[in-house]
Amino acid sequence: MNAAMSSDENREIRARVCEGLAGTVVEIGFGSGLNVPYYPGAVHTVHAVEPLERSFTIATERIEASHVDVRHAGLTGERLDLPAGCADAVLSTWTLCSIPDVGAALAEIRRVLKPGGSLHFVEHGISPDPKVARRQGRWEPISKPLAGGCHLTRDIPELITAAGFVIDPLSVFQHPKEPKPFGWTFEGRAHRDVD
Repeated sequence: MNAAMSSDENREIRARVCEGLAGTVVEIGFGSGLNVPYYPGAVHTVHAVEPLERSFTIATERIEASHVDVRHAGLTGERLDLPAGCADAVLSTWTLCSIPDVGAALAEIRRVLKPGGSLHFVEHGISPDPKVARRQGRWEPISKPLAGGCHLTRDIPELITAAGFVIDPLSVFQHPKEPKPFGWTFEGRAHRDVD
């Protein structure tokens, strides 16, 4: 995944998604630290949630080269061992597709965000084209075991909105280097709805 997710196009997307991050950030699905080079100077702490120890080993050089204090903060987004309201922002890049209980993870993201905090995200999911969506449904049982539990048919904007967020802005596009069933992409920011 480290090599597959570090294309030129993905680096451009990561840079956009990380824009505006500041203060304390929780990164869901930290992986091998591919976002680390794009943390803005205003970020001082990242609580990195990642289930695979090997990923952290791969990320060591990126972490050591960064100005940010990166702390391993748990194994799963579904249960964050962090206090409520501790994060200025949450970052998720191509992660919500693989979390088994995505609703629980989004509830936890909302819980740890400070009032006014935002979720910065880029995710792939269900295409609005019914023909492509049918192909995604056929590919999903194969994709899940081969790509770390990846669900191709999740309606990312609907899931985020249902969890109590308001999305603004949202960009929806076909990833330029991915086949249609794997590349329908949702990029944006979401803010906690008023309690």
